[in-house]
Amino acid sequence: MNVLNKKTVEDIAVAGKKVLVRCDFNVPLDNGVITSDKRIVASLPTIEYLIKNDAKVILCSHLGRPKGEFKPEFSLAPVAARLSELLGKEVKMATDVVGESAQSLAKELQNGDVMLIENVRYHAEETKNDPEFSKKLADLAEIFVNDAFGSAHRAHSSTTGVADYIPAVCGYLIQKEIAFIGGALENPKRPLVAILGGAKVSDKIGVITNLIEKVDTLIIGGGMAYTFMKSLGHSIGTSLLEEDKVELAKEMMEKAKEKGVKFLIPVDNVVGKEYAPDTEAMTVPSDEIPDGWMGLDIGPKTRELFSEAIKGSGTVIWNGPMGVSEWEKFAPGTVAVATAVAESGAISIIGGGDSAAAVKKLGFADKMSHISTGGGASLEYLEGKELPGIVALSEKD
Repeated sequence: MNVLNKKTVEDIAVAGKKVLVRCDFNVPLDNGVITSDKRIVASLPTIEYLIKNDAKVILCSHLGRPKGEFKPEFSLAPVAARLSELLGKEVKMATDVVGESAQSLAKELQNGDVMLIENVRYHAEETKNDPEFSKKLADLAEIFVNDAFGSAHRAHSSTTGVADYIPAVCGYLIQKEIAFIGGALENPKRPLVAILGGAKVSDKIGVITNLIEKVDTLIIGGGMAYTFMKSLGHSIGTSLLEEDKVELAKEMMEKAKEKGVKFLIPVDNVVGKEYAPDTEAMTVPSDEIPDGWMGLDIGPKTRELFSEAIKGSGTVIWNGPMGVSEWEKFAPGTVAVATAVAESGAISIIGGGDSAAAVKKLGFADKMSHISTGGGASLEYLEGKELPGIVALSEKD
């Protein structure tokens, strides 16, 4: 998938044209109040470019999981209000998705106007990528711009289906994601270091397999590390274990060795008596976790080992926490890795989800080169999978 060869919003004439833009406005709401507008802000460069270049802008997005029904708590109306404030101009809100309201508002648009249609998931046909529904969406406009990286791994009507009917290009946000993640995989500044955490090996098998072919160093932390320790014959107490993945973990470590890839797993751990934030805790070497204790974070020696490996890197990709980082007692491992990445001076790419949350919480967001807006999409991208929402876009001539 040569994603760097896809047409962008700058490769197509938009003046006077109706442009349907798929954004990611899946924002957190508390009783109809937006608690974080980061995703809305991330969409502004594309929207502002279209306004400035005299397009008639029709925005669409999903929000939550209304499961094909019109449910007022999943309305995008709060997004239209916030967008109006951010853009300093009214964003007209349709009361439906492809019905009379959306159609008549779209007809009335003047150059530089912006409107937002309702939650595309109010229609069950959206997630089924139903051709008729896709055509109705496409009929609202003359050009399609996909700027929702967080949904690019889904083949839905508003991410891929509309591209069958009108020219499709990417916006600035998808362009940025492609440039950073694609660049890190295809042509990284070396050494390339990948840090993978999180609970399960099974969630990251594809990613590890793909990265062993590309990285210089692979660092494994979080709950998934205990399956690797077990594969080395260590006793891991009651730590998280995927028994059916022990053999695979061993094979992955052997493959890394064959390829000359440095494969680091924890050498010591902070273990707890039970899975609770205030449990009794102690630090033990990785091959000495006592029965009845579980690993909940990487230990001080591992923090040093991992930080040292990150220090000399040219590019760092990080996805997943090093321990139960939402509990203060077991957060130091994740904090140490975040600090090392922030201070490395490397091109740093944070793959959405928990690691993005950790980086923001610690105030390191502005020290990272790129924080991905799509957890699932960035993981599939790192796995080497084709993302349907990007595949559907037109190629440059």
